[in-house]
Amino acid sequence: MLNKIASNNIIFLILFLFSSCATKKDIHYFQNSDTVGLNTIKYENPNIQVNDILNINVSALIPETALPYNNKPSLNVVTSDIEVKKLEGYLVSSNGDITFPILGKINILHKTTTDLEILLKKLLEEGGHIINPVINVRILNSKVTILGEVNTPGTYSFTGQNITLPQALGYAGDLTINGIRNDILLIREEDSKRTITHLDLTKTDWFNSPYYFLKQNDVIVIKQNKSKIKSAGFIGTSGAILSIASILLSTIILITR
Repeated sequence: MLNKIASNNIIFLILFLFSSCATKKDIHYFQNSDTVGLNTIKYENPNIQVNDILNINVSALIPETALPYNNKPSLNVVTSDIEVKKLEGYLVSSNGDITFPILGKINILHKTTTDLEILLKKLLEEGGHIINPVINVRILNSKVTILGEVNTPGTYSFTGQNITLPQALGYAGDLTINGIRNDILLIREEDSKRTITHLDLTKTDWFNSPYYFLKQNDVIVIKQNKSKIKSAGFIGTSGAILSIASILLSTIILITR
């Protein structure tokens, strides 16, 4: 009777260990990449959001005419420090407004940086402020947050107009072996709405979706796989399971002698 119990316990432990093993389908990225044809990349100019900090530079053929329209504390200070530029930048209020020199409050909700450049050029020209001004707008505090099973979770800033999901995961040191690759969460807040999207990194069907390029303030969450969750419990890691199995087997052998 005891021998039968011992055999059943050993079989159960072996099956348990094999059920915890990951396969290539669980680990490899973009597994259907060979079947994906040549696609045209559609670069996006994201909408300006509340709490964005904007760098707006106005220039003209006669530089002195543009000076009153540039939000700088000192005309003699030139800096490339991004943190200093943030302090000098225009913070988008909770109502979606910025306060621009001389022009006053301007609502920029649902506008991209390109839209804002066109709007400011129009206001300055039609108001007789500057002849043929050149406007350049950039978002200074674009960032994404990556949480869960990555090697270096945290919040990462980027200065380019576009960043892809794979690039962002690269900043975080890639997923750990314990991260679930076929069901990651992308949380996006845009136009006062929050959406939660599930993405499968083992496939490429999301490459042409609105989620290939991230937007400022996106949050990416990598779930833990079953092995990682089990390791946080009473039984622990597979090494601990083997140790328990060895003790159990030794005890059964001693009893059945």
